[in-house]
Amino acid sequence: MTITAPPATARIGGGLLAGGFAVCAIVAAVAASTFTAQEAVPGIPMPGPIVAFGLPVVRVLLDVAAVAVVGLSLLPKLLGFDDPERTEPVMTRVRPLAVTAAWAWAICALLTIVFQTAELNPGRVPTFGLIASYVDTVGTGQGLLFSAACALAAAGIGLMAVRFGEKVPAELRIIVALFGLLPIPVTGHAVDSVWHDPIMISMEIHVMGSAAWTGGLIAVAVFVAPRRELLAVVLPRFSRIATVCLLLVGLSGLITGLGTMALTPGVELPGAIVTSQYGVLVVVKLALVALLVPLAAHIRFRLLPAVRRGTATALVGWAAAEVAVMGLAYGVAVAITRASIG
Repeated sequence: MTITAPPATARIGGGLLAGGFAVCAIVAAVAASTFTAQEAVPGIPMPGPIVAFGLPVVRVLLDVAAVAVVGLSLLPKLLGFDDPERTEPVMTRVRPLAVTAAWAWAICALLTIVFQTAELNPGRVPTFGLIASYVDTVGTGQGLLFSAACALAAAGIGLMAVRFGEKVPAELRIIVALFGLLPIPVTGHAVDSVWHDPIMISMEIHVMGSAAWTGGLIAVAVFVAPRRELLAVVLPRFSRIATVCLLLVGLSGLITGLGTMALTPGVELPGAIVTSQYGVLVVVKLALVALLVPLAAHIRFRLLPAVRRGTATALVGWAAAEVAVMGLAYGVAVAITRASIG
């Protein structure tokens, strides 16, 4: 059987879709971070504009790279292993990209440490000593360093997959990628109570569910949508995963947001939901997640039956709309980690 390459328009469309996600996330992060910016206090040095705007941008790029690694790692499981003649041309393109994304993830995690060190030491150049002190004393720095290490491990395993193909278990790539996401909630607000561990678990479920859903959708739309025979197999599998992720992301986001506010001393609900920066951004993010429901439902209940029949659909267009909303939600999430709760 001859495998034809996807048309150039499909490749361009896929690149625009992935780029659109990053742009939406960066725009939302910068806008929301401006909303959460602290007013200057006379006599107290404030971080310069490079740090103020560079930190959310780098933090978003970290999320984008991590989402890419998770999505690209999921793709071989979605494609299956029973028809390599059809799936291998796709995976030949995917594996090197997964390695590149893993390197980008590690670099962005390390850059985030540098920017956060500079934010805590305004007016000072973040030397190696300052950075080492930050990592040693602040849990956020330790979490980011661990995440960078996992990203480097994902890059190493990805290089093995480039050389040996699917002899390198897809499950190993998925586990390492998801494991690297676990420290990311440490970069947000901490809850100092007996409910600390449940809230952290809820945050981790939220982060992993979001990455699997977003990364999987982008990977399917970019690499599989141009090939109808593969899409008819992959989309039903991904749709089941996406449904579970949607439920987990929505529920864990609600629990994390309201739980963090309820367990923060001096914060009174429900007033803090509309009076605090944190509460307003949580509402905005939950609204964006709610907006994803009809988009995801349209793909599942209207487009999926047509895809199974091999009929042409506007899947990429609907996926682009869903990905754009996801990008906005990711940008707002970055700002939430820096917002004032009280």
